[in-house]
Amino acid sequence: MIHETTNTTFQNDTQQGVQLIDFWAQWCGPCRMQTPVVEELAETMGNQVSFHKLNVDCNQATAKECQIMSIPTLVIKKDGVVVDKISGYHSKEQLAQVLQAYLKE
Repeated sequence: MIHETTNTTFQNDTQQGVQLIDFWAQWCGPCRMQTPVVEELAETMGNQVSFHKLNVDCNQATAKECQIMSIPTLVIKKDGVVVDKISGYHSKEQLAQVLQAYLKE
């Protein structure tokens, strides 16, 4: 399951465990390509990782705070701390490998 997060809920939503936050916008073609990949990962890894989406057009303050310069950008947090930032489209296998590394730490 992927949770929608906003400026108001972002800090509270992403404080515990390993989190993947997908920063996206409706008009972004690569974002629309990345969405099904993130959805598949959420189905297979959802018991280990929390998945969130943040629309940068509607939540500009959080995007600015997280220094999002391009979309899609996937931010990985572990226990509330940003540990990785990945920009552009990435395959399910690539993302799973990155997430597995943070789960092992």
